[in-house]
Amino acid sequence: MEASIKQGKSLLHNKVYMRVYSAYATAAFGDWFDSLAIQVLVGYRWHASPLMLALIPVAVALPSVLLGSVAGVAADRLNKLKLMRTCDLLTAILTVLVLFAPNMVWLLPLLALRSALSTLNVPAQQSMTRSIVREDQLLQATSLNGIVNQGSKIAGPLLGGVALTLLSPQWCILLNAIFRVGSYLLLLSVKNIHTGDEHPAVEVQEGRVPLRTMWAEGWGFMLRSRLLLHTMLFGLTGALAIQIIDFQFTSLFRVISPLNESLLGWMVAASGAGAVSVILLLGKLKPGTRYGLRLGMGYVLIGGSVGGLGLLQPGASVIWVLLFGWILGLGNGTFFVTFNYCLQKETPPHMTGRIFGIQSSILGLVMITAPLLGGWLVEVAGPGRIFMNFGMIQVLLGLVGVLFGRVLWPEAKRESVQPMVEHS
Repeated sequence: MEASIKQGKSLLHNKVYMRVYSAYATAAFGDWFDSLAIQVLVGYRWHASPLMLALIPVAVALPSVLLGSVAGVAADRLNKLKLMRTCDLLTAILTVLVLFAPNMVWLLPLLALRSALSTLNVPAQQSMTRSIVREDQLLQATSLNGIVNQGSKIAGPLLGGVALTLLSPQWCILLNAIFRVGSYLLLLSVKNIHTGDEHPAVEVQEGRVPLRTMWAEGWGFMLRSRLLLHTMLFGLTGALAIQIIDFQFTSLFRVISPLNESLLGWMVAASGAGAVSVILLLGKLKPGTRYGLRLGMGYVLIGGSVGGLGLLQPGASVIWVLLFGWILGLGNGTFFVTFNYCLQKETPPHMTGRIFGIQSSILGLVMITAPLLGGWLVEVAGPGRIFMNFGMIQVLLGLVGVLFGRVLWPEAKRESVQPMVEHS
């Protein structure tokens, strides 16, 4: 890759990044149309039970567990741009097939296949970002990615809610397929680039290293790095609590407002607004490395809002839903930017794909067990009590990060980063 790609006062001057960023934004926007439509279709129109609702994130997570680490190796070894293009095109095709799913028996396998493509795409996108962006611009890039992810929560559910009012959930799913084609076309406009100029010798040698060796090196590097290991474990513990209730919002809102299908969309939009506001603030602050404080505060805000939603009674004002949704977004935005910035910052460019692939595997493992447990707990105890209890657990976990952050994420001793493939 030519040096000029990384030059410029701002990421806005990086034409390669902006095109990749635009493709990512297009795909993320379509995903929220799709996600909302599927939840409404299954929860309100198919009247699925909490346990059946829990099978959706399980189907989505299973490919991450099976393929996450391998996908990370592929992202570090294969042409990232071609991999992202292929994933977008195949995702669009599978999304069209989702349109014709008549029930959960057909829907779940299609969602699993589509998730497998996403498992390949995410490490490639993160690895490419690390390669085409200067290190001093990583926080800015992470913030921009976060704005897309959270900003799509505002426009996607709002427009999706309008579409659901006028049309059927299938139209929202079709819109996701159209957006994926748009993302594919944007990536086609990006010329083939060389991503690895910081370690050209490493890249050449990586092509000769067996996949198993590269996979083992990724796990070995992560386990030896205190910062990465503690970040992964903290994220794993928090994800376990979050995923237990994450796909049960439909169950909760069916109790709070059984006739208002759009309430979930309004809450998600409020969450997106809160996330975008805090991400804009974080993007202007000095990056720093106080990971514990920011990760912990993210969990405190998430837990407080989840517990608050659990306390709402049937017929509660939509204002409370919007307020707690906004606070939830503040926590999500704080955690999202800090977590991804930490992984990007503390990982050498040639290993970024593997580290994010490991993260995908770990999160996938959580999403296989936690939603099923959450579905069972909601059926036994009701959504309100479960949301309140796990909100409190999330707050306590966040306080651990805030109070013991300097111990878990020491700033003075940063692990040295050496390309391990040079010793293969």
